[in-house]
Amino acid sequence: MAGGDRLQIFTYDVSSNRRRRRVARLLEEEATRVQYSVFEARLTRKAAERLMAKIEKELDTGDSLRVYTVGRTGERQCSVIGDGVPVDSGAGYWLM
Repeated sequence: MAGGDRLQIFTYDVSSNRRRRRVARLLEEEATRVQYSVFEARLTRKAAERLMAKIEKELDTGDSLRVYTVGRTGERQCSVIGDGVPVDSGAGYWLM
């Protein structure tokens, strides 16, 4: 993993359409949407913390954000079945 980047999984549950759109927009700036409310990003710890702080400002009572860090061992065991977006290898490019 280059430069301390780690694979981060962001998933959210936001009840308000307006807040949900704002959260999605923040994530779209830094991450790849892999399902409706699930994003993956390769970020440093500080970058992930900054993004989480921005999202936290958009959340209200009953809303939630979960962030999972996938280590190297877990990354090697990740699988995508079907038409899902491939797990970002951190190689700096995508094969389409």
